[in-house]
Amino acid sequence: MPRPRFLDPTERGLSQLGQEILPVLYRHRLLTAGQLTQLLRPAATSTRYIRRQLEVLHGRGLVDASVRRTSRAGELLWYTTALGCEVVESGGELAPRAYRMTEDAAASQLQEHTLAVNDMGLAFVEHARRLGDECGPLDWDPEVAHRVRDGDSRLGDEAFLVPDSVLRYIHTTPTGDGGQQQRMLLTFFCEIDRATMSIARLAAKLHAYARYARYIPQPALGRGRPKAAGGYRREAWRARYPSFPRILLVLDGASQSQLAKRTDDLRALVAADARLLPAADLQAGVTTLEQLRAHGPFAPIVTPALGDPEPVDVLLRPSAAAVSVA
Repeated sequence: MPRPRFLDPTERGLSQLGQEILPVLYRHRLLTAGQLTQLLRPAATSTRYIRRQLEVLHGRGLVDASVRRTSRAGELLWYTTALGCEVVESGGELAPRAYRMTEDAAASQLQEHTLAVNDMGLAFVEHARRLGDECGPLDWDPEVAHRVRDGDSRLGDEAFLVPDSVLRYIHTTPTGDGGQQQRMLLTFFCEIDRATMSIARLAAKLHAYARYARYIPQPALGRGRPKAAGGYRREAWRARYPSFPRILLVLDGASQSQLAKRTDDLRALVAADARLLPAADLQAGVTTLEQLRAHGPFAPIVTPALGDPEPVDVLLRPSAAAVSVA
C-alpha cells in the first residue's frame, strides 16, 4: 500500500510536513486543516502547525483554499493548485490523475460529499491505528473508473462504474498458534450517500457492482478480422484485484432513525430486484458515517444489503474478499 513519500527535502524549501501534505491533498482533492491534522499529526492538540504549513504552501503557489459553504465561521477547504499537482506528479510516487481540483470545483456543492468521503477514509485510518492494522493517509483512492460494458467509451455511466472511493486495509488477527498472526488484505468499494440520493439510485449502484462482478471484456473487432474464438474468459476485475472487493454503502446527512429507514427501504428494493438475484453472493452492506466513526469497521455496525438483516461484522466475515498476504 502506498504511504506518504517525501519529495526532495531541499526542493522549494518545504518542511517534512509540507512534503507530506501535498500528496495527501492531491489524492483526496479537498480537506480541512482538521482532517489533515488527524491524518498526518494525530497527536497534535490543535491545527495550528498544519495551518502554518498550509500558509507556507499557499505562499509558494502549491495549494489554495475555498471557503466551506456550510460554515458560518469561514472554515477553509484546501486543495492542490495546478503547480502543486505538477510537483506531486514529478515525484513519481502517486499515479497521475486526469482530474484536478479547480477554484470553481472547490467552491461547488460537491464540497460536503468530498469531505464525507474523506471522513470515511479517516475513520478507517484512526481505527487502524488503535488496532495496530495498516491503513494510511493514501490508502483510499477517489473515483476510480471500472469498465462494465464493451463498446463506445462515450456511453458514460452505461460504460463505467465509478465508486466514490476504493479503500485498502490490512487487518492483523491472531491465529492461536504460538502467537502467530494472520494478515488479511481487505479491499472495499465505498459509496457515500448524504440522504440526497433516491433509494432507487442506491439500488442501481448495487446492480452496477453486480454487473462489474460478471463483466468479461471482449476483444475489439478489427476490420476484416474475426472475433477470437470464445472471447476472453476472465472477469475484468481479476486484472485489478486479488478478489472481488466488498461493497460498503455509508449513509450520512440525516438522523440515525431516518438513515435506518433508508437502509430498510434499500433492502426491500434490492430484495425485489430480480436483476440482483445473481449477485446474492456479493459482500455488500450498509452502515452510517456516525457508526463508522464511533465504533470502527470491525464492530457489528453493518446491515447486509441482501439476506439476513441482522447487523454483523461483515468486514471480517471469512470470505474470498479477505486475502492472506503473509
